[in-house]
Amino acid sequence: MATDALERLRAEILALSETERAKPAHDLIESLDAPRDSGVKEAWDQEVLRRIAEIDSGQAELLDREEFRRRMRDRIGGR
Repeated sequence: MATDALERLRAEILALSETERAKPAHDLIESLDAPRDSGVKEAWDQEVLRRIAEIDSGQAELLDREEFRRRMRDRIGGR
């Protein structure tokens, strides 16, 4: 696309409301990502459900933010 056409398109898009700009912005960013592996979304959905089930059943150890930070500092050597 010629530079003039790109500038016109940019000006038109920027004249839209934030909500209206969000969809084309999302589509453009998504178009730059590598092709998606089939089944990834479903695999993540299953992983989230598994983790929720662990929390609900009491199998997961939940940490507050300060405890998490302390453990991470200990793990990386107090950096």
